[in-house]
Amino acid sequence: MTVTHDEKVVREFSKQAASFGDPRLNMAFTVNLARLVQFMEPELDLEDVVLEVCAGTGLVARAIARRVRHVTALDITPAMLEQGKREADADTLTNVTFTRGDALDLPYAGRSFTLVVTRFSLHHFADPAAVVREMVRVSRPGAAIVVADLVRPDLADQGDADVDRLERLRDPAHGTTLTSGQITAMLGEAGAEVKRTDTFDLVRPLDQWLELSQPPEEVRARIRKELEDELAGGPATGLRPALVDGELHFTHANGFFLAIAP
Repeated sequence: MTVTHDEKVVREFSKQAASFGDPRLNMAFTVNLARLVQFMEPELDLEDVVLEVCAGTGLVARAIARRVRHVTALDITPAMLEQGKREADADTLTNVTFTRGDALDLPYAGRSFTLVVTRFSLHHFADPAAVVREMVRVSRPGAAIVVADLVRPDLADQGDADVDRLERLRDPAHGTTLTSGQITAMLGEAGAEVKRTDTFDLVRPLDQWLELSQPPEEVRARIRKELEDELAGGPATGLRPALVDGELHFTHANGFFLAIAP
């Protein structure tokens, strides 16, 4: 039986729901959350009506909830939304709504929101430009549109390294990592004007990254071996491994992009 991409996403992220906000495992979503909020801060307003697309457990939605009027956290994975609702209730957040929905066909009328954000989602889609177009469609004129995602690093010194190959091995829902230029172009082609960007590297412990997605042991061993081989002078993987205090790490490039809706 053929498994659809949406089914892969739901399967993989259902496994991650309980630990999605655990900083010991999910550095990408937790360690730079404050940096993203600071990046968004000039656009945040107590009158804002916000949509977080592909929200997972709504980490961004919950981080900004007390600074805006209302936030809708939309995701396709029920387990993620249920976990986010539990955590929002525990934090006594009353202005966050958790909604199941498809980023490729947002269930909202045009010009519904004053701020739309998505984080670490575009690299999961075969047609990320369609997600961006939907984000722009539901944004009011002049609304802020924020995209935060992995970005393809400059691998000029790494030959033909495929940055997505080991990503897909670890997480079958992973698609293609875009360049900063591609994300900027997608926003522009959808009619939005990019005003600010922030790009940076995040060095992550390998074991925590693997534990979050829970791939089979043979997959974990293969990824580890390829990174160790690269450190020993073998082929480049695109993940730029390093030893930090004797522990195997790798590097993700990240990008924040803020655009204004037409």
